[in-house]
Amino acid sequence: MQKTSVRLGVDIGGTFTDVVLEVDGASFSTKVLTTYAAPENAIIDGMHQVCTKADITPHAITQIIHGTTLATNALIERRGAKTALITTEGFRDVIEMRTESRFEQYDLNLNLPEPLLARQMRYTVAERVDARGDVLIPLKRSDVEAVVAQIKTAGFESVAVGLMHSYLNPSHEQMVRDVLAEMMPDAMVSLSSEVSPQMREYERFNTVVANAYIKPLMKSYLGRLEGRLKDEGVSCNIFLMHSGGGIISIESAAEFPVRLVESGPAGGAVFAAHIAARYGLDKVLSFDMGGTTAKICLIKNQTPKTSRVFEVARTYRFKKGSGMPISIPVIDMVEIGAGGGSLAHVDAMRQIRVGPESAGSEPGPACYGRGGAKPAVTDADLVLGKLDPDNFAGGSIQLNTTSSEGALTAVLGDVLDMDAATSAFGLAEVVDENMANAARVHAVENGEDLSEYTMIAFGGAAPLHAGRLCEKLGVDRLLVPPGAGVGSAIGFLRAPFSFEANRSVYMRLSDFDAGKIKTLLGELQSEATGFVRNCAPDATILSEFKAYMRYAGQGWEIPIILTADQAANPDAATFEQLFAEDYAKLFGRTVEGLDIEITVWSANATTPPEQVAKVATASNKTAATITARRPMYDPALAGFQDSAVVLRDGMSEGAEAQGPAIITEDETTIIIPTSRKAIRQPDGCIDVTAKG
Repeated sequence: MQKTSVRLGVDIGGTFTDVVLEVDGASFSTKVLTTYAAPENAIIDGMHQVCTKADITPHAITQIIHGTTLATNALIERRGAKTALITTEGFRDVIEMRTESRFEQYDLNLNLPEPLLARQMRYTVAERVDARGDVLIPLKRSDVEAVVAQIKTAGFESVAVGLMHSYLNPSHEQMVRDVLAEMMPDAMVSLSSEVSPQMREYERFNTVVANAYIKPLMKSYLGRLEGRLKDEGVSCNIFLMHSGGGIISIESAAEFPVRLVESGPAGGAVFAAHIAARYGLDKVLSFDMGGTTAKICLIKNQTPKTSRVFEVARTYRFKKGSGMPISIPVIDMVEIGAGGGSLAHVDAMRQIRVGPESAGSEPGPACYGRGGAKPAVTDADLVLGKLDPDNFAGGSIQLNTTSSEGALTAVLGDVLDMDAATSAFGLAEVVDENMANAARVHAVENGEDLSEYTMIAFGGAAPLHAGRLCEKLGVDRLLVPPGAGVGSAIGFLRAPFSFEANRSVYMRLSDFDAGKIKTLLGELQSEATGFVRNCAPDATILSEFKAYMRYAGQGWEIPIILTADQAANPDAATFEQLFAEDYAKLFGRTVEGLDIEITVWSANATTPPEQVAKVATASNKTAATITARRPMYDPALAGFQDSAVVLRDGMSEGAEAQGPAIITEDETTIIIPTSRKAIRQPDGCIDVTAKG
């Protein structure tokens, strides 16, 4: 049979690199340990494994879509390039002063995160553009040349340029770029007017600094990856998943690497939205737990919730405001340091704490036998009977239960006077409660009741913990789709080509200028469409529009979705009505007597979503074949329960397993608590519901 479509999805995580190959609808996948020094090595290894499974050569691959945590990790670990910032005189310390808000109001010993660049790496030029885009102080080329000479002497590799109100008038930033190109042709340059043309200088400056900081690293990596793939005979186009849930070209990704910061988790949200569409679910809680972090996202009407600002590298118990704000289009999710490799310790109050430190893949949890001495979540799962030490990752990694028990006892048990099993139970309950609490807070912040939601779990560790999470959150239904262990990589193959262009142009409804709005949205549409057309020259491209609005005097906006007709024929009364409806949904009421402001405009260009066939649920139920039995700890019953072991591949349509049960597969394990039962649906999803 002639193979017409051979697509490869690759997700580099903190512990595993997931690789999925789709050949004319058939899927082949694998998980390999991430190789930190040269991440492309794990990709090549995984690619050969799936190609062997599919009986094809790498040369047959027609498209590669890639997502990675490399950009995020570089920011968290401060492993970026030697970077300088050029900014407006008087605004050198903006990224250090932040917004002066206190994310922990009553903590007298509050430590704010250090800025990405120290003060001596920040330079200023005498210039000023006002909030309307008018030049108050012209920029002199000689002043720029003097500053660039200092930067050149200091040996900086990358330069971020962030001038006041450049999102309205970028001419001064463009002059700085021209001088840098002449005097430092080898340096990489990032302009805030291109990276994030939005108001609020702290977020904008921080975003352009982050882009410049990781640009040499990501450009080098993407170039090496492209070269290695060509050496292996792969000559197809390579695309990157971006944080907003779409796909961009490798050239755009190299120029704007900050847009890759949440690319892996974004793929997971797209994957969950695809499953939600198959089952006709309008309220879904996406739960993605890998080796390093857990990600929770609300998906309404089969579309992930999006935002234009998010924080990376939160340093204070994952509190909002304690990280680096990145002002780019992004799928809105809460992310906490709770993964299979997250390490546990006992704090000064003799309480078990888990994360954010992770064992990653080097050395990995204690049970990997690669030198890890501290207990990780995977160690607790092994001791509690959730994992089979002989069949982890399809048998490719042998787990050592004795090592897990030793680490749990040494770090937790000896301090708190507990045996290994009790220590494992304490660790697991802490991490599960951390994730449940994060989900509750995220739901409350968005005005949602999680009891009305269905959970979709994926990632190597999520199916191990999702059942317990459902018990804690009062969620009655859980879906674990086929390929859950490599869900984000599958999501990459479901994502559309898309790009969102944003720009801040302040306007009050009392000064509504329909002509100006029409022109602005048209320009944004052309910009976004150009990026997508570069990836998909012959595709149909759809446009979506948003206006970010607030009452005058408020500090933040809410996004208002506009139809193509409303964008082409803007009307003040329509804008006011749309804002009032969405504001009332979110806050319960509107505010009378206040003018309404629009601060940011957005146009998103996207290829049409993949057509999804609805699933008819299984009607004929049969008992699943039990291949073995082993004791597994059920925290709700506070004890080990004799549990059935079922092979997922051996479950036919309608096969049902009563909890407590363990459903095993190569890439993950699904835990069915005593309070639940599971049935295999026609599309291969394991549908877990409450008994009775």
